[in-house]
Amino acid sequence: MSASHTEKTAFYGLLAEYSTPEQLVKAAQRAQRDGYRLDAFSPFPIEGLAEAIGFPRTRLPVLVFCGAVLGGLGGFALEYYCSVIAYPINVGGRPLNSWPSFIPIAFETTILCAAFTAVLGMLFLNGLPMPYHPVFNVPRFAAASRDGYFLLVRNTGQGFDKTQASDLLRESGALEVSEVAP
Repeated sequence: MSASHTEKTAFYGLLAEYSTPEQLVKAAQRAQRDGYRLDAFSPFPIEGLAEAIGFPRTRLPVLVFCGAVLGGLGGFALEYYCSVIAYPINVGGRPLNSWPSFIPIAFETTILCAAFTAVLGMLFLNGLPMPYHPVFNVPRFAAASRDGYFLLVRNTGQGFDKTQASDLLRESGALEVSEVAP
């Protein structure tokens, strides 16, 4: 392996711990302004943190809408096929394509497919399940689910200055800055 490849893979990023959510948001805003790729970890949602780390808007609503439309059309198509094509039985003189009677089932398949799309889309878009993440190598990170507020500055490889990023995190009030190995 070349030295540059070993250098890139030996360092995932820097993890900084903060004592308050406000410090975490301010540090994330500052690091985002400086162009770093960020992740943040806290025991509860913090208002404004997603915007501070540059979290993109989710595509999940579009996926759920598409799943709902496909579910509704699929349910209606199934009922149409069964009632008109496969087993055409005239009951009470009604037309074979009695669409008002198809609405409850089509509605249920719409909701079912939308819910499945929401769950599976959320898991896929979040990259879950994720049994391992490099931040688990930092011993102090265990506090992230209790009372810790952490900001991860990722090593992007091209032009990433570890010293400069570490100084930025310390100046923004970090209690501790740790290197994260992959």
